[in-house]
Order: sequence, then structure tokens, then C-alpha cells
Amino acid sequence: MNPFLKPLRLLAQALAALDGPRPMAAGLALGLAVGLIPKSSLLAQLGLLVLACLQVNLAAAYGAAALVSLAAPLADPLAHAVGSGLLVKAGFLKPVWTALYNLPLVPWTGFNNTVTMGWLVLAAVAAYPAYRAALPLCERYAATWSARVRALPVVKLLLGAEWGAKLG
Repeated sequence: MNPFLKPLRLLAQALAALDGPRPMAAGLALGLAVGLIPKSSLLAQLGLLVLACLQVNLAAAYGAAALVSLAAPLADPLAHAVGSGLLVKAGFLKPVWTALYNLPLVPWTGFNNTVTMGWLVLAAVAAYPAYRAALPLCERYAATWSARVRALPVVKLLLGAEWGAKLG
């Protein structure tokens, strides 16, 4: 297959929801979690790497991450309060943070930033409820959405490009 058409074909497959409602809901939930974490830390990059390695709908995941990334700075005071509670006010955790900071690569994750730590905790807490909330919506709308996207001429052309490459 043409190396320039393959990414477009993969995007068409993801948008057509050929993988079903569960991977779409998982993509939305994990995209929410990745979108909440500040992008200036290694944690966000690790989140994107994990997202790319899992069997989730990448179009839903990256779309959710992009939308949440735009809105997340509005709630930074909440993340700061959660992170400050864990990093500063919970004195019994100080040996844990010190031990983590002394490990290789861990300081690059930015976990010692109150906002990053707050968003990490909030993302971990919100991921499963987001999946459970998105699953009924994805089950309800995946079939109609998938049919509409597959009916587009560009998507028909891209999804048929694999057969053309095999025959040609």
C-alpha cells in the first residue's frame, strides 16, 4: 500500500468505528485521562505512548485528549489543591516522594509539581467513571455514526484502497 495513504486509511477506520463501542468508550476515557495531565511532563508523553499501544479507538482518544487539554487549565486550582494536599500537607508521604525523586527518570515526570500531581490523581480517579458513562452512549450511537462515516465517498475510497493495493 502507498505509505501516504496508509495513515489516512487508518484514520478512516478509526472514525468509522470499525472496532465497536467498547474500544471507542475506552478511547474516550483514556483520552480524558491523558488530556488532563499537563503536557510539559514526561507523564503526558508516557500516557500518549500507552494510548497508542492499547486496542482503543485512537480517533476518539486523541479527540478527547485535545478537547480536554483545552478546558483543563480552567480547573488548575482544583488540581493544585489535590496535589498540594498530597505533596505538601500529607507529611507522612514525604519519604515516598523523596525515594521517588531519587530514582532515575522519575524527576522528569514532574510529579513534584502540585498541579501535575493533582491532575494525575484526578485523571486516575476519573478514567473508569468516564468509561462507564461513555459506554452506553457509544453503544447507542456507534452503529449510526459508523454507517454515516462509511457512506462518505472519501472513506469508501480510503477503505477500498487496501483492496486496490492487493489487486494492483
